[in-house]
Amino acid sequence: MSERKARRKPGEGGAYPYTTAKGTRYYYKCVITKPDGTKEPIVRRGFPTETAALKAMREALVKSDRREWIDPSRQPLGRYLDEWVSGLRLAPSTVASYRKNIRLHITPHLGAVSLASLTTARINALYRQLETSGRTDHRQGEGLSPRTTRYIHTILRAALQAAVDSDRLAKNPADRANPPTAKQAKSPEMHPWTAAQLRAFLDWSAEHSQHHAAWYVLAMTGARRGELLALRWRDVDLDAGTIRIRRSVGVVRNAGQGVEVQEGDTKTAKPRVVDIDASTAALLRAHKRERGALALQLARDGALVFGDVEGQHRHPERFSRTWKEHLARCRKQLEREGAEPPPVIRLHDLRHTHATLLLAKGIPVKVVSERLGHASATITLTVYAHVLPGSQREAAEGFASLVSGASIP
Repeated sequence: MSERKARRKPGEGGAYPYTTAKGTRYYYKCVITKPDGTKEPIVRRGFPTETAALKAMREALVKSDRREWIDPSRQPLGRYLDEWVSGLRLAPSTVASYRKNIRLHITPHLGAVSLASLTTARINALYRQLETSGRTDHRQGEGLSPRTTRYIHTILRAALQAAVDSDRLAKNPADRANPPTAKQAKSPEMHPWTAAQLRAFLDWSAEHSQHHAAWYVLAMTGARRGELLALRWRDVDLDAGTIRIRRSVGVVRNAGQGVEVQEGDTKTAKPRVVDIDASTAALLRAHKRERGALALQLARDGALVFGDVEGQHRHPERFSRTWKEHLARCRKQLEREGAEPPPVIRLHDLRHTHATLLLAKGIPVKVVSERLGHASATITLTVYAHVLPGSQREAAEGFASLVSGASIP
């Protein structure tokens, strides 16, 4: 015979299930004693299990007995944000970015304000202040970009929504705030190369850059920088002509803990397979032989394809600086030789170049999206809508020809 649960005393409270769009959640309700001796019934929602709800309730009751219980809505925003970000299950680099922006741009201005006192007007005032004088680096006193300000809004809105979900707040004051619009906060303009410009650089790098294989693979696959630097030989099937992109490398910065290079999931957390052409496969074969000649372990299955001489991850930001240096050398040499040098672009623009050239050649958007690792083809269409400026003209001419050529019954 199963043992019956002990009945709780009146006022001790309990935990109960309720249904949400994400499944069953639990809430607890009990009566607490405030520091001034008055009693107040409270309800707190959003717990994933009954056990978690009961644990939180017991903690509240212990604080109540000690006259230490404080209404969560009276908690200072800065302290709440520290707790919130510590509980996030996101990539380490993302959590570190959230911490940095909270520390530099939210806490100094609103950290002492209680959750209950936080208003939409105060949040809007913060955004305007950040836009006019929010920088804290070597250009301190200048305004943050619209993109950064909107990113800060994204962080704050998500944190306050979590406060609403856990009944700390009745509504989210960031919902009606006015950050820079998506149009104002658009990503930096892309500058893809033409096929001729890409060919000019790759011809130069084949003779003058020790990172030629890396530049070549980035251009031929459209991979992200972090994905390339996380690639291991077991992910490369040279006989089948495929590369499996499963991981990515990023830089994590935490205040007081320095900088760390960490490997994690790709941007969409989904692996993908990218086909490579015969010349790229041949180049990678030669690169593997060169790595093996340096040290046998550098050519083993678990070794990084584009690691440093010790087999460790290259620092992504230093890798981008190397790109700038090599591109500058290429441009100077071609100018001395009287040839037209390729324009200055970011390393990430090699990815844009890959996508742009494929779409201009008529490769289906779905195929390009799969190669880039976008979450959906819609993203590819949105980002590269400008690539085929003649498509509207072609549609208009095509439709007109259909009408004019139609026979009348």
